[in-house]
Amino acid sequence: MAIEIKAPSYPESVQEGTLSTWHVKVGDSVTRDELIMEIETDKVVLEVVAPATGKLVDILKKEGDIVVSNELVALIEAGAAAPIEQAEDSAPMGEQLPDASTGMVNPSAKKLADERGINLDEVAGTGKGGRITKEDIVNYAPTAAPSSPVVGEKEEEPRLGDRIERRVAMTRMRSRISERLLEVTHTTASLTTFNEVDMSSLMGLRAQYQTEFTKMHDGTRLGYMGFFVKAAVEALKRFPLVNASIDGKDIVYHGYQDVGVAVSTERGLVVPVLRNAENMSIASVENGITEFAGKARDGKLTIDEMTGGTFTITNGGVYGSLISTPIINPPQTAILGMHKVQQRPIAVDGEVVIRPMMYLALSYDHRLIDGKEAVRFLVTIKELIEDPAKILLEI
Repeated sequence: MAIEIKAPSYPESVQEGTLSTWHVKVGDSVTRDELIMEIETDKVVLEVVAPATGKLVDILKKEGDIVVSNELVALIEAGAAAPIEQAEDSAPMGEQLPDASTGMVNPSAKKLADERGINLDEVAGTGKGGRITKEDIVNYAPTAAPSSPVVGEKEEEPRLGDRIERRVAMTRMRSRISERLLEVTHTTASLTTFNEVDMSSLMGLRAQYQTEFTKMHDGTRLGYMGFFVKAAVEALKRFPLVNASIDGKDIVYHGYQDVGVAVSTERGLVVPVLRNAENMSIASVENGITEFAGKARDGKLTIDEMTGGTFTITNGGVYGSLISTPIINPPQTAILGMHKVQQRPIAVDGEVVIRPMMYLALSYDHRLIDGKEAVRFLVTIKELIEDPAKILLEI
């Protein structure tokens, strides 16, 4: 009896995906819930597992093919299949177990290996059944070259002055990011306003309560982002247009604050969303961001976790950016950019003093938000960060 394997049901925000990796081939035995292929969309990589135990008898879509929602991609003949562990244990002497060349490698590991020029045949897999994981690539250290070359073989090395080029296909996520960035520049009247914030009070608060906060909240560290998210939530309440979105000729006002936090991954920038951030404490915000960052690194973010959002915060300061103009994440109408904290001379009460300062940038859609409202919104965040007690007291 043949059992159909279909692509998952995509949400409305995802139209199609690319079949990135097959982990099995025709004739292979599979067990129920075993990972058999992965589909890369413009947001996440979706894992598809075997619906039943049996043998893969037909593959209708090969790697690189476009796959739409619920499309038939393969057939399984129901029946008994040898457990993976048993198959490995019973391999005849001298027979090699599956390695990277037979598909025993995670897609994220393969991409990272390609980027770093690492030969997968030289990497020892630590995953289930010897599968090579992303961590194996990150921790890979090349073996030392032999002391004397093999007679008759000559290793070619790049010569000084060689102009080396390497061409790789753009991932579906990177391609979609490019399309969305161009779409924003063509369809929005984007403008950016800047300000700077004195981080002295916030840094002093962190230093005073970091140890106690970490102990109280099971190892969660007190960072800047928790305060900025809460400051943004308060500012969004005061200026609801910044929290609104444009739908055709309608303005949609949101009675909640779903704040997206931009996270950079090796596959591209993703924006997981903190739902109902107005109801979250600083500790829960920090916990949520830490969890999202871990999922992003492992490629485990779901589409639901990255869908929606009424406002976005991005922090280029973690990479050393001093000032930038962030690009709006549609259909949102504004995005806040944080930057590097740097000691700079400023005037306080007529005297020049050195303070830890951060530039803030607010990019906004001028079709909906006027300059006056954007500036007042950014000043509100500045005032709340410079006096963090106002965030806690909600004043």
